[in-house]
Amino acid sequence: MTVTANPRQAEAWNGPVGTHWATHQARYDAMLAGVNDALFGAAAVAPGDRVLDVGCGAGATTRIAARLAAPGHAVGVDISAPLLERARASTAAEGLANAAYECADAQVHRFPADGFDVVVSRGGLMFFADHTAAFRNLARALRPGGRLAFVCPQPPGEHSEEARALGLFARLVGEEPGPEAVAARGAMASLSDPGRVREVLSGAGFCEVTVAPVSVQAVWGRDVADAVDFLLSRFPGRPLPAGRLAELEAALLPHASETGVRMRAGVWLVTAVRP
Repeated sequence: MTVTANPRQAEAWNGPVGTHWATHQARYDAMLAGVNDALFGAAAVAPGDRVLDVGCGAGATTRIAARLAAPGHAVGVDISAPLLERARASTAAEGLANAAYECADAQVHRFPADGFDVVVSRGGLMFFADHTAAFRNLARALRPGGRLAFVCPQPPGEHSEEARALGLFARLVGEEPGPEAVAARGAMASLSDPGRVREVLSGAGFCEVTVAPVSVQAVWGRDVADAVDFLLSRFPGRPLPAGRLAELEAALLPHASETGVRMRAGVWLVTAVRP
């Protein structure tokens, strides 16, 4: 059994939330791919590095890190068994021998001391029960001079493209999310304040902390119909009446392009060093 300091998040990511992400792995990877260049540019993974990918999910970033680090290796850690199952399957299918995965809560897991050169995370560091304790544990896992690079959401402005579309969708569906989804969404905002990010990292022993804004275009679907199907998949068994469906389609139409339904989103790119 995985030891965790946050049973609520463990329940969410091993329940409906984690199952949805695992089922729609390709969609979520496409949605988040816009931050990969910024993340790995900041992480500066070099051949021979030992990389720890925290909150690795279905392993897309772990596989990128493994390729960059070869002949070094990458270890992905996540609390979600459904997502790790997908990660292992994709890694085997791609024939990557230098990527491995552990089901663990990175806040309390006993990583080898000084065992990694780089820690990365694409949106996986917001979910800890105690951020300072978690980052202190990650600092212990890094060698002196080791690098931390991660992305986390900026506060969702009420007038942002994503906020307007998702707010409309929530009103049209007219159903409150379950406790697992509420837990996951609440945690998403836990590091949205740059001042708090700097305070937590400094308190955990990191130095040279930087927090920079990055604007990305999140891909929600191949076209409007595909994006609507994806949104509705979060509420199985609750089809929208024709009028509400048309309203949602109309809201997404301005964001449709030849490369998919894209909406602007903002994240923080955070870097730090273990002294």
